[in-house]
Amino acid sequence: MEKIKSYIEQNRERFLDELFELLRIPSISAQSAHKEDMRRCAEWLAAALVKSGADHAEVMPTDGNPVVFAEKIVDPAAKTVLVYGHYDVMPVDPVDEWRTEPFEPVVADGRIWCRGADDDKGQLYMHAKAFEAMCATDSLPCNVKFMLEGEEEIGSESLYKFCEDNREMLRADVILVSDTSMIGMDKPSITCGLRGITYMQVEVTGPDKDLHSGIYGGAVANPANVLARMVASLVDDKGHVTIPGFYDDVRILSDEERRDLNEAPFSADDYKRSIGICDIAGEEGYTTIERTGIRPSLDVNGIWGGYIDEGTKTIIPSRASAKISMRLVPNQDFNKIAELFEKHFRAIAPAGVRVDVKFLHGGAPYVSPTDIPAYRAAERAVTESFGRKPLPFYSGGSIPIISGFERILGIKSILLGFGLSKDAIHSPNESYGLDQFFRGIETLPLFYKYFAEM
Repeated sequence: MEKIKSYIEQNRERFLDELFELLRIPSISAQSAHKEDMRRCAEWLAAALVKSGADHAEVMPTDGNPVVFAEKIVDPAAKTVLVYGHYDVMPVDPVDEWRTEPFEPVVADGRIWCRGADDDKGQLYMHAKAFEAMCATDSLPCNVKFMLEGEEEIGSESLYKFCEDNREMLRADVILVSDTSMIGMDKPSITCGLRGITYMQVEVTGPDKDLHSGIYGGAVANPANVLARMVASLVDDKGHVTIPGFYDDVRILSDEERRDLNEAPFSADDYKRSIGICDIAGEEGYTTIERTGIRPSLDVNGIWGGYIDEGTKTIIPSRASAKISMRLVPNQDFNKIAELFEKHFRAIAPAGVRVDVKFLHGGAPYVSPTDIPAYRAAERAVTESFGRKPLPFYSGGSIPIISGFERILGIKSILLGFGLSKDAIHSPNESYGLDQFFRGIETLPLFYKYFAEM
């Protein structure tokens, strides 16, 4: 391992320069204007993987954005690790809240500031450079395959079919993923559970055009007012989702399981300070760790309608819309939740409006067992790299395709992420610590070493 560490140190600046090239590509999958950027980013990664040591790499078409596939076979009899990551990033809005240019990486305070610095370009590129370090020092003990997609932030719709069509090509012993976070650099953890997601869009329509709010105000239903009341009613004052049947399949943990879960270090004051809030909130009767790990939730992700530009325009808007996501826990089916949501949302609409409900995307929850060889290899790797044993941790986030991998490919995933809550993923001023990036590169070869030995 000393040879690998030495190689990483000698190439430290080059690794960063390459990452910055990748970060400068505005690969926003949610916006069609960046379609060509998606292709450019995929081609850049394919070339980078070949330079890093892959036998070959290709940009493979899908019904949506392309998938980058690469591999290196050191021994057909050896174990095979399939590395998954995504090269698409979230939109940068609101742009005026960024302190730097969103796609021009800047290093300040020991951190890389840029969209995608953590989620997921910084984390996926750790794998490319750890792979390079092992190849360059002749210490790669496993076969390695890379599968990097460009649609994770919009539901990975094309990747499900890609996996179904390429089962043999993707055959592996484990899928290794770095798209999650740790509790802290001094409190390392390995994610062993992800929540699922159901994502909906709703529209409430009233009159067939915007109306003068003086002439018509008080006489017709205002879609914006109606939508606000409907959305507000979806969660009660105890933080409980009000959709009938929403909790029917939620597994209730035992008192012992809840105690074990809450052994993870947590400071309410630090939590509030880190995101600038005055108090925590959520479902009554549960801790913050439980609310984000083992309990489902519902949130409005965006809401719009009427006049929002500078100055005034006194209207009753013809329509108002919202995007709503529900995070799900094991046993909840995202399709069933979508049906329950639509039925309930239509039922609570008053007579003066019309309602349209669309299912945008969804994915199942995922649980990674802690008693399999791959998890034990990850545990040993983190213990050696960080100097303390990592805690198993349930994440509140979702990576819908992970459960799809298990269903389609029959392979378990290990979620060995190096993000931190302060990285502000999905928000303005996303960043990634230099220590996180390089510690990740140093830790990943240890996983390969111990996984090959098991």
